Amino acid sequence: MKRFIPLFLMIIMIFSCKNGSTKPDISKYPVHKNISVTCFWIGEKASEENGEIANIQSAWDDEWLLHYGGTDSPDNRDGYFPSDFIPKENPFYFALPYNDFTESGTRKNDAYNVVYWAEDKNWDEKESMCKNQWIKITKNGKIAYAQWEDAGPFGEDDYKYVFGDNLPSNQINQNAGLDVSPAVRDYLNLNDIDKVDWQFVDAKNIPDGPWKKIVTTSQINWIGKN
Repeated sequence: MKRFIPLFLMIIMIFSCKNGSTKPDISKYPVHKNISVTCFWIGEKASEENGEIANIQSAWDDEWLLHYGGTDSPDNRDGYFPSDFIPKENPFYFALPYNDFTESGTRKNDAYNVVYWAEDKNWDEKESMCKNQWIKITKNGKIAYAQWEDAGPFGEDDYKYVFGDNLPSNQINQNAGLDVSPAVRDYLNLNDIDKVDWQFVDAKNIPDGPWKKIVTTSQINWIGKN
């Protein structure tokens, strides 16, 4: 039995192909809507505003500042890059309040149960399931993509929010549940504290854009741990 495609569907398919898209952007990961977002940056000094937490190191890299190439100043910019140097790692980065490792450097027992992609591969004992993963961030219909490079704001165990349906457990900065870099801030034109939607996206589905000019591939770098 032959099946015929209705004319109107054929027209839609042809139009979609001409515009470079053959299917809608549907992700297997849930969307976290209306989440408070703040800006942080590599090289940020400890202050009352960031809970006296300096961003010289990250949750996964004790030499984060060195490996990035310098302070990612939010004020001195050259497009989406810092003005003083070309970064060695992706300037489109973010932090979410979960770390798959404990402070002593061992994998958390819950990581294999809560991280969506935990069963996608055999993870090396010094390879984070979280570092370098991608998210899609939406503000007023505009979309940016960024890589996960630190844990925060103000927490590293909120898996019920990061990998679930809960709202952020943090109560600081209007219950902020996401930190983004100056590049993301500028691309989406965000205020100091703003609201966005975000969701995880597999690396293979990341479209071209300024977030792909430099992609971070480095893994865990802990000094004197384990």
